[in-house]
Amino acid sequence: MISTVLLFILGLILICAGGDRLVDAAVAIAKKLNIPEIVVGATIVSLGTTLPEILVSTTAAFDGSAAIAAGNAFGSIICNTALIAGLSQTIRPAEKVGAASLAWRSAFFFFVIGVMEIYGCITGAYNRTFGVLLLLAFIVYACLNVRLSSGEEDEEEADSAEEISIPKQLLILAACAALLYVGANLLVDNGILIAQALGVPERVIAVTFIALGTSLPELVTSLMSLIKGYGNVGLGNVIGANILNMLLVIGIPAVVQGIGLERQTLMVDIPLAILVMAVLLVPILIRKKSSRVQGLALLGIYILYCIVSFL
Repeated sequence: MISTVLLFILGLILICAGGDRLVDAAVAIAKKLNIPEIVVGATIVSLGTTLPEILVSTTAAFDGSAAIAAGNAFGSIICNTALIAGLSQTIRPAEKVGAASLAWRSAFFFFVIGVMEIYGCITGAYNRTFGVLLLLAFIVYACLNVRLSSGEEDEEEADSAEEISIPKQLLILAACAALLYVGANLLVDNGILIAQALGVPERVIAVTFIALGTSLPELVTSLMSLIKGYGNVGLGNVIGANILNMLLVIGIPAVVQGIGLERQTLMVDIPLAILVMAVLLVPILIRKKSSRVQGLALLGIYILYCIVSFL
């Protein structure tokens, strides 16, 4: 049992290290190619920090653990919003948030998750056809990011972009992807063993420990953004990562094997994901800034959610 726990922790460490460095390499390449940073944050950075969830859910799908695949996706949305965004907004509330940029992403999120809830309630599963639709929606989301962000200029100048070696950064990307793959396998395999040993349902492990573990890159990104004084970067990364959790973390495993849905996922996890995103986004859209009250409310919801899940 001790070795299983140590391997589980090793998986978390590999995912955190690989995900964090992968984001740095992706941003370095983007700067070298003069891609606007707002596009980088909404696509490349979010994709980089969501890779652990994608790998974990895909690996779980191949292993036949559908509860891990679905629970990890929606559990990560809850963790990203209630814990990570909640913590960030409690420490330093976001000010002067770009309402236009936030509005269309918020509308996109609520539309997609609403469709997922309705479809799940009707069919009880996300089949391959629905998975393909989610992947097509990802292409639409990526195109919208490029089209709607093309008119926005970067405020930062690319310093020392000429010193960045693209071949070197590509090698780093490949190495980090390998770390994420190994870490994801360790996390899933040993997470299931721990769940079985403790008599805890796979879904509970997925929406708590595994969701928190795979959300560590988002946590690191948000905290580093706060330290550097760019709180909006962390906020944008959380929202982008949540959208990718629906489109890719569910879409890819659904295409691979299909995902069966538990009643708790439809009745608890998805509605709660909608609730915490509403608590985070609606006041910001109205007031153009967030508050510590929102952060504290989100943290309280997450603590209650974890307690109820284990009970």
